[in-house]
Amino acid sequence: MNIGIIIAGGTGSRMGQDIPKQFLNVGEKPIIIYTLEAFQKHPSIDAIIVVCIKGWENILSSYAKQFNITKLVSIVEGGKYGQESIKNGIDEANRKFKPNDIVLIHDAIRPMVSEEIISDNITKCNLYGNATAIVPCTTVVLGKTTDEYSEEIVDRDKILLTQTPQAFVLKDILSAHEEAKEKGIINSTASCVLYSQLGRKVYYSIGSETNIKLTRPADIEIFKALLNINKSEWMK
Repeated sequence: MNIGIIIAGGTGSRMGQDIPKQFLNVGEKPIIIYTLEAFQKHPSIDAIIVVCIKGWENILSSYAKQFNITKLVSIVEGGKYGQESIKNGIDEANRKFKPNDIVLIHDAIRPMVSEEIISDNITKCNLYGNATAIVPCTTVVLGKTTDEYSEEIVDRDKILLTQTPQAFVLKDILSAHEEAKEKGIINSTASCVLYSQLGRKVYYSIGSETNIKLTRPADIEIFKALLNINKSEWMK
């Protein structure tokens, strides 16, 4: 089975809003619903778990019913840090599913994830045991010498920009979190980073420049523009 674990545990302070950014309405529905719909509609996704910010679980459950997210099997509370939130989702998957099932860990605030990205993430995980959606770096990168200037150009051909989803065999990502706890790693910024910190190989799957993460108000405007482009394509 393939299980989407949607991480919606953040407060979204950089968005400057009174409610968590994943629950902001865009086009008459919350951002998180766009994300859930992408996994709901994907033919290879069997179930969805959401790791939700505390106090918003009932609201999310109501939204899921309203928008017919029938693959949603669990809503669990988020943790203090992102790593803890992901672990909560993995633990829930471990309670409900089998060790060799695949979990796709995805940011709730990446609502433009495509069917192709999800499909390739699953395919590459089946091939290699894990997969992280990536895009190549296409801009000039400066190495920081001081706060005022740079004396170094970083070879962008050696840089990959990571996104989500990030897919893992359930038993492997569970063991990675257990090993991390033993080694005192408590605030890893992403699952692929955790794997790297533990000396494990991270394999690639395709990402996209449009698979944006909604972090600041300007990102919402980009999201709205992308939605309008998609609507125009649907009308052709």
